[in-house]
Amino acid sequence: MAPTTGPGRIQLAGRTVQLAWVREHSAQAAPLFARARAEVGHAWCLCRRPALRLVIRCTRAGRYHVAGWPGEGERHDSNCSFHKLGPGFSGRDRYSTQAIRETDDGVFIRLATPLTSTLAQPRTHDPATEETGDEAGSRRSVGLLGLLHWLWEQAQLNVSHPHTGRLTWRTCHARLRQQQRETTINGRDMDEALYVVPPFTPATADTNAAALETFRTRLGRRGDTERRALVLGQIKEVAPTPYGVAYRLAHQRTPLYARAALHARATRSYRHAFGKTAAEHGATRIALFVVERSPKGHLIAVDLAAMLTTGTFIPADSSYEVVMANTLTSCGRAFIKPIRYDGTDAVLPDFVLTDTDPHQYIEVYGIHGRDSYDRRKRTKQQFYQRQGRQLIEWDVTQPMPVLTRRPSH
Repeated sequence: MAPTTGPGRIQLAGRTVQLAWVREHSAQAAPLFARARAEVGHAWCLCRRPALRLVIRCTRAGRYHVAGWPGEGERHDSNCSFHKLGPGFSGRDRYSTQAIRETDDGVFIRLATPLTSTLAQPRTHDPATEETGDEAGSRRSVGLLGLLHWLWEQAQLNVSHPHTGRLTWRTCHARLRQQQRETTINGRDMDEALYVVPPFTPATADTNAAALETFRTRLGRRGDTERRALVLGQIKEVAPTPYGVAYRLAHQRTPLYARAALHARATRSYRHAFGKTAAEHGATRIALFVVERSPKGHLIAVDLAAMLTTGTFIPADSSYEVVMANTLTSCGRAFIKPIRYDGTDAVLPDFVLTDTDPHQYIEVYGIHGRDSYDRRKRTKQQFYQRQGRQLIEWDVTQPMPVLTRRPSH
């Protein structure tokens, strides 16, 4: 009998299993992974017929994972965890294999910001001016914002579907941790180099505190080398201190401290994330910090990238996009938010509706009277017209367009 098809099911060595079970019990599923890799060379996703190939990866620690087959993400069902938009809908396209390299052994990322520094030499690295690419536009390393966006996209946290329900930080944490386990960054396992703030409950308070302390002990000086790391979390409050600011993160008591100059630069670079308008619509801000440990044991942020999201963690480039994303969610639409990574000049639709065939595209026009913005707007409109793509436009000075899905006949 043919295996039951549907999103969430995969086949390993002839056995049909739930993807959620495989991800939660990877050690128990290891014999199936090993057999499938040896006999077939890959797994199968059963979201469609015929089934689609999946890459089987095995990390240096011996943990197995499955990932979408390169170039086939668009072929998966829009409800499937391996579904991705085609080329041209992600800032990921701007990177060379020097920046992000995917193999059967995992994903290898070259981060522009170094995570170790030699104390014997003067520090010349300036995160604000790090060169990450070349004139041709193929970036050879990933900036902090690019890494944050890569994690979000790989974890499908830029995807909204009425069947999945409301995303919580617990869901975000679980999906991000999955990406960590199969990724190496600047030669270090991302499990060690990145601390994703875990969801807080009274029952997990002691465990979380111990995990943070273990992470903190890895930082600091070892001989003439100073080791840094990354912290990813939701900024709840920015409080002034005598020397700068304290970033207080949701689900975590221990703040991150930073100098006033860093925070001033961050608010200029990520003005939508730190603006006040978006908060009126229930938005939040996610940040990826580069941290060091002070002599007194405090976590000091020396660089950061910040991202505005809706209350359900869908990325947004402005408060108007937060309004649009919230409206799409309330209308029960399935959609993807394309994200730019480090490529601020990438021409991407603001949202893609995935519950129509073909997909529809949404543009939000929130700026008026700026020549560069108007030129970009015309370029996008002409592109959609040439491609014959269905476009929904919202000029924020006008009422919101009708977004409810028309019943199929």
